[in-house]
Amino acid sequence: MLRMRGHKGFTLIELLIVIAIIGILAAIAIPMYRAQTVKAKLTEVSNSMSNMASAVAAYYQDEGTFPLNTITGAAAAVTAIKTTLGVAIPVVPDGKYISGIELAGGTGVITFTATNTGESTVDGSTYELSPVVSADGAINWMWGGTIPAAYRPKK
Repeated sequence: MLRMRGHKGFTLIELLIVIAIIGILAAIAIPMYRAQTVKAKLTEVSNSMSNMASAVAAYYQDEGTFPLNTITGAAAAVTAIKTTLGVAIPVVPDGKYISGIELAGGTGVITFTATNTGESTVDGSTYELSPVVSADGAINWMWGGTIPAAYRPKK
């Protein structure tokens, strides 16, 4: 009588299939992880812009116009924004991901330059918040700038 011995282990085909599945999952997961990491770094930029937008909106409600002076740069702009609007903005070296700030005089357009994110398409790009004043005086903010749309905050 012929007896079959119990085979232990996996065949070569089974191992290759498992390796292929792991490779496919890694090819999908690594770029998604990288994009989420960059988005997480950019929260410093978008949160600072939102705080500044609130201050600009309050200024508009009090004065009936947007701040008239154009504020540009990094360190000097932070000081001017803090004294004019009462908002502290972290910039390089204190803030890791903001290298430039601009508040366009008379229009209220806020522009921030992102840096140190580790993504070449994002570093040096700008986030832009533009106010749109409705007939009843409410302000709606529109995101724009040169930063890729995938990294812009949702409305």
